[in-house]
Amino acid sequence: MDAYDGGSNAPDGADGVVEPDERQASDEPAADPRTGVAALSLRYQIGVAIALACVAVAVCVHIGMVFLHVAPSNTVTKQHGRAIDDWIYPEFEQNWKLFAPNPLQQNIAVQVRAQISTADGGRRTSGWYDLSAQDGRAIDGNLLPSHTQQNELRRAWDFFVATHDAENRPSGLRGALSETYLRRTVMLRLDRDDAAGQGGTIERVQVRSRTTNVRPPEWSTDQVSDRPVYRVLPWWSVSTSDSEGGAR
Repeated sequence: MDAYDGGSNAPDGADGVVEPDERQASDEPAADPRTGVAALSLRYQIGVAIALACVAVAVCVHIGMVFLHVAPSNTVTKQHGRAIDDWIYPEFEQNWKLFAPNPLQQNIAVQVRAQISTADGGRRTSGWYDLSAQDGRAIDGNLLPSHTQQNELRRAWDFFVATHDAENRPSGLRGALSETYLRRTVMLRLDRDDAAGQGGTIERVQVRSRTTNVRPPEWSTDQVSDRPVYRVLPWWSVSTSDSEGGAR
């Protein structure tokens, strides 16, 4: 057989047959192309890094400003309060507080009594009904207390206090509304307890609050009075619109 025959036994060589090193090189996988920021040139990568750093700094500054705005008064807010307000207002105004700056340290009970005209034509004055204590007993041990048991009486009293001065005189246009709201709230409770009795009619009601300080913990050196303080409102005449049916 001719030594230069191109058959299956012919040696690899110049007849276009791939050399072993060439076959090995062709079998290696091609490198994956770079994507994202890595595909950019060094100059643009530096620009992207600077932009991301600026955004991160701005976000941190904004979060810090909002935190100081909603946090209780402290040394930083006292010294830099103007700068914080300039950053927050008006675009980022917050109407909530992160912590209670002055947590309530008092127990406030709302109580009511009534002047009643009896069925025989007489008049009598009832004792004080502790409405807050009634709500407390209804909530105690109740896994799903109602909204009225938790908030109705408290919100009615807070509404009245916010719209009246220390002399129980209305300090704004909503003063009369708060009086009506509180009066109807206590009338609903009196009707529920049947305060008027058989054949009786409630003619006037009087509301008061009983405020006592919460005792400080044993480790505290604070001294507070344990004597209750009363805020007594004047007698209010009751109309038919203040009764249970009128309120509905």
